[in-house]
Amino acid sequence: MQPQENFNNPAGAGDSGQISCAQCGAPMPREMRFCRACGHRLGEGPAEYTETVRFGSDTATASRVTSAYIPPQGGPIAAAGAALPYKRRRRLGGMAWVIIIIGLLFVVGGALSALRRTVRNVPRGVVSITPRSYFGVNGFENVQGGITFDNVEPPDGPADRAGLVGGDIITAFDGHAVTDRDQMGDMLRQTPIGKTVEVIYLRDGETKKTQMTTISEAESRELDRAFRSRPEGRGKFGFDDDKVTKIVDPATKTYGVRLDWVESNGPADLFGLKEGDIITAWDGVPIRTGEELLSRVRRALPRSPVEISVIRNGEKLKIPVTIGRG
Repeated sequence: MQPQENFNNPAGAGDSGQISCAQCGAPMPREMRFCRACGHRLGEGPAEYTETVRFGSDTATASRVTSAYIPPQGGPIAAAGAALPYKRRRRLGGMAWVIIIIGLLFVVGGALSALRRTVRNVPRGVVSITPRSYFGVNGFENVQGGITFDNVEPPDGPADRAGLVGGDIITAFDGHAVTDRDQMGDMLRQTPIGKTVEVIYLRDGETKKTQMTTISEAESRELDRAFRSRPEGRGKFGFDDDKVTKIVDPATKTYGVRLDWVESNGPADLFGLKEGDIITAWDGVPIRTGEELLSRVRRALPRSPVEISVIRNGEKLKIPVTIGRG
């Protein structure tokens, strides 16, 4: 390569201020350092070959340059320009994002539906991963001095066998004082299934004790299933458990449930019970809540006799009633 010769070569340049590339013969302005067509080094100069140098407005000069120079097809610049066209990067539009989000929502919804079906299809008799002991009541509520419940269930469950009834206030369980239902739940989870524990409770202001043997969830469900599917059906008394009043009168030692409505021609009506009667016992079992009364009615065998203890106008009565079929 002869850079100095290329830079000062007067061939084809004349007085126009141009030189010719010794490599490809392309005319270049004198101040160019590299040939714009082939990249050949022309000589020392202030500009790079990648810069664009505008020719003068002389039409003859431009015509001469155009006709005198045809860039070689295999030149590096031409080849690169032909092989690498500029492409604008495409981006997702707003509608595309909406479709993607809708698709994701369908996928998540399908997954949640499958999970719900799986949970629903778990067999009822299967014991939970963390088994706990069952007490045998409909649920606990916090009260002053401990916790209480509305009725015992299922029939022949732990609380029922221990002689507890709705309205009793549990104050201690297995040697531990009971303060609220959350604590009671923790103690049941820590108590081995089948363990016999001491239960201390209040009924009508008096402290009582009993022994109770806990059962598993599976056993509780089986007892409930056996009761609901018994061939005799459920009993009927002829009252509305929403139309009763809980009576607590320590002064007269009156505790029970007052009937505020009696069904006409129902078993209670036919056997002499009246509105205003306070039921204190059902076949010897104390009645302290409307829920417990309803529970005892349902578990009574249809067409079986039951002795009802009542207080009517301050007088204690015992009325036999033959239970109907509910």
